[in-house]
Amino acid sequence: MDKLIISNLSKSYTNGINALTEVSLEVPKGMFGLLGPNGAGKSTLMRTLATLQEPDKGSIFLGDIDLLHQKNEVRKILGYLPQEFGLYPKVSAQTLLNHLAVLKGITKRNERKEIVTSLLHKTNLYDVRKQYLGGFSGGMKQRFGIAQALLNNPKLLIVDEPTAGLDPAERNRFYNLLSEIGEKTIVILSTHIVGDVKELCTRMAIINQSRIVLSGNPIELIHNTEGRIYQKTIFKNELAAYKKEYRVINEKLFLGKPVIHILSDTNPANGFVPVKSDLEHVYFSQIKKNR
Repeated sequence: MDKLIISNLSKSYTNGINALTEVSLEVPKGMFGLLGPNGAGKSTLMRTLATLQEPDKGSIFLGDIDLLHQKNEVRKILGYLPQEFGLYPKVSAQTLLNHLAVLKGITKRNERKEIVTSLLHKTNLYDVRKQYLGGFSGGMKQRFGIAQALLNNPKLLIVDEPTAGLDPAERNRFYNLLSEIGEKTIVILSTHIVGDVKELCTRMAIINQSRIVLSGNPIELIHNTEGRIYQKTIFKNELAAYKKEYRVINEKLFLGKPVIHILSDTNPANGFVPVKSDLEHVYFSQIKKNR
C-alpha cells in the first residue's frame, strides 16, 4: 500500500462551478505537496480523498482499496486534518484525545492510554495535556489536530492548509512533525504557501482553476526554469506597460518600489538582471499562465 492513484477525477457543483477537471495524480509514500491559490480545487480534492464528498466521475485507489466504494475500509487507515476544525474549549487535550480514541475503536484502556500518551509526546503537548483547549495557541491547536489524525496509525494522512496563521516558530515545529510522519506514511499537504512545499515535499503538484497544471519533483521543476528568470525595479506607473511587453510572473514591493520578475527564454536586456530560480517562480509561472 505504497501509492495513491487518482485517475480522471471531476467534480462540478450545482451553481455551475467546476471544482475538479480530469485530475490525475500518482502519490507515493512520503510528503506530497498540493499547491494552488484559494478556490483552485484543493479542498474539494482533499474532502473527496477523505471520503466526505463524491466526485462526478473518476477513480481513487490506495493499494487495492477503492476509496470511492470502500469508504469504511478507507476510514480505518485514514487521518485527516481539515482546514478548519472545532475543539471543545473547556475540555483538556488529554480528555478529548482519549474520547476521540474511543470513537476510532481503540476500546482497550491500557492500549488507548499508551497511544494517547505517545501522541501527546510526539506532538509536544504532553506538558500541557491537562490544559483546556480553549487556551491553546494556533500552533498548539494544529498539533492537537495532527495528534487526533494519527490515532489510528494512518497509512494516508491528509492535511489541508495546516500552517495558515502560524507564527514562524510554530510553523517550524509543525514542519518537523510532518516530516517525521512522512517517513512511513503517505502525507498529502494541501496549501497555498509555497514555503510549506519547499521545506517538506519530495513530490508536488500545482492545481489551478480545477486542473493539475504541473507535477514532479520540486528540485527538477526549479531546474527547468533556471536561467529564464529576470528581475527589474520599476516605477509603479510603468507596471501595466511592462505586463503588456513581458511575461511578468510576480511583482512585489521593495523599499516602496515594485520589483518585477519575468520569465524569458532569452536575455531581455533593458535593465533586467538574471536571478536564481526558486519554487515561487515555478508556482507563479503556472498560476499567471493559466489566468
